[in-house]
Amino acid sequence: MSDEGGAERNVLGGPLQPCGTDPMTGFYRTGSCTSGPEDLGSHTVCAVVSAEFLALQRELGNDLSTPRPEYGFPGLKPGDRWCVVAARWLQAYQAGAAAGVVLAATNARALEVVPLEALRQHAVDVPDDLSSLD
Repeated sequence: MSDEGGAERNVLGGPLQPCGTDPMTGFYRTGSCTSGPEDLGSHTVCAVVSAEFLALQRELGNDLSTPRPEYGFPGLKPGDRWCVVAARWLQAYQAGAAAGVVLAATNARALEVVPLEALRQHAVDVPDDLSSLD
């Protein structure tokens, strides 16, 4: 469901935080990795994309660098925050090219696809439980 009531949670169990507004991200282009029935790809991982991640995605046929104005997509550059498809992030993780993850802005629905430990390994924010950084 969409985040109209503010009920969606992040992978740490807290309220879902915004992922990014420059460029405006999210399946619904709200700046958050909210998800609902229309979001068949599960755009739930708040990633800080790297050149390596973008190159791998392009190789896999998911070009995130080229602007697509007809879809309101500006094209991404390294350092941008973007709500990526959970399965695509996992694919990059398995290939050794995972993007950084903002845990507080990653939707708990991502856990249906990606193990929490994999997300924690690439966390770029500090989780509530610091023992997870060991």
